[in-house]
Amino acid sequence: MHTIRPGVLGDIPQIAAIYDRILGQEEAGLAAIGWIRGVYPTRATAQAALEKEELFVLEAEGAVAAAARINQAQVPEYARAPWKWTAPPEQVMVMHTLVVDPAQGGRGYGSGFVQFYEDYARERGCPFLRIDTNAKNAAARQLYRRLGYREAGIVPCVFNGIPDVQLVCLEKFLDT
Repeated sequence: MHTIRPGVLGDIPQIAAIYDRILGQEEAGLAAIGWIRGVYPTRATAQAALEKEELFVLEAEGAVAAAARINQAQVPEYARAPWKWTAPPEQVMVMHTLVVDPAQGGRGYGSGFVQFYEDYARERGCPFLRIDTNAKNAAARQLYRRLGYREAGIVPCVFNGIPDVQLVCLEKFLDT
């Protein structure tokens, strides 16, 4: 059984450890996410989300197994994406930096978190959903596609301090 709840200060070390495990897998060639240790994500990434009350965690068996930032902040790169749905900003919800602890993979936590995100957006009157990921992150792209997200386009950029990113912009419209 798991619960998704707002993050608290005590969650930050666990989230930073998840980032570290994912970065370790990438450095070992076991995963392709497109992140760089010490650049993004860092402990400060989770801390900033907590300070703005935008951090959410999935807790399973008393530990943080997944986390993400959810808000209405569209990154500047989104202005260059060919979105199918033109949406007023106040009706757009964005999920940033979804992470699932590699040790907890295969348990449906990523899908469960996306469902939480969709419910959260719907409850706040935001039927337009946007997410991004690095084109290198085949696993995330496959998950989002399976959950009904459409790849609007790929924006070449420097993203969160990481050079040469091919930013995949994804969208979904929630029928009300």
